[in-house]
Amino acid sequence: MPIYKKINKDFFKKWNTEMAYVLGFIYADGNIICTKRNTWFWSLQINDKDILEEIKKVLNSEHVISKKKIYNNQGQSYRLQVGSKEMCEDLMHLGLTERKSKTILLPKVPKKYFPDFLRGYFDGDGGVWVGFKNKKRIHKIYAISTAFTSGSREFLIALKEVLSEYEILGGSLVQKERGFDLKYSIGDSLILYKIMYNDTCTLFLKRKKDKFEGYIAKMRS
Repeated sequence: MPIYKKINKDFFKKWNTEMAYVLGFIYADGNIICTKRNTWFWSLQINDKDILEEIKKVLNSEHVISKKKIYNNQGQSYRLQVGSKEMCEDLMHLGLTERKSKTILLPKVPKKYFPDFLRGYFDGDGGVWVGFKNKKRIHKIYAISTAFTSGSREFLIALKEVLSEYEILGGSLVQKERGFDLKYSIGDSLILYKIMYNDTCTLFLKRKKDKFEGYIAKMRS
């Protein structure tokens, strides 16, 4: 007989800051699986165990976080997998599907919770870079840039449109070997920081937040 583990199965039924963050993370780094036996699972697999532990807490979950080797032994990742048809149905109602990477569309997120969804997606499939540009020139520029990654071009186009409502008017969509990047330069990256790390945010990937704040502190000094 299967072993049932405690979890808040109603977690994705009602919008709040934590739900929006976790949904964003699943849109980036999660998936839904239906087996041949018609059993349903959703999972998150990421390299940062600490944030996965925080997500597990807000889910009131007793599920075990398992270790997984990254392809070609390029490090260690961690996975939280939950068997619940009810939760999978809730996630599909919110726009997720099996094998979503190239087909996802931006869900309709209440404006109040969009910053949390955005931060969750960014922590799962975003990046922030800090360093000097124009290194060969006399006057180097200490810069910050950000990027959102997706296999779905339509998802990033829609994301860019929503971000324009927050006065983020730049952004370039770049096709890679696998998928696409939506990239932002200094000014827009600083606006993104203010949107994502607002007063209500409780869940975030510390190493990414620290990069923003390290850049801001250096520019003020």
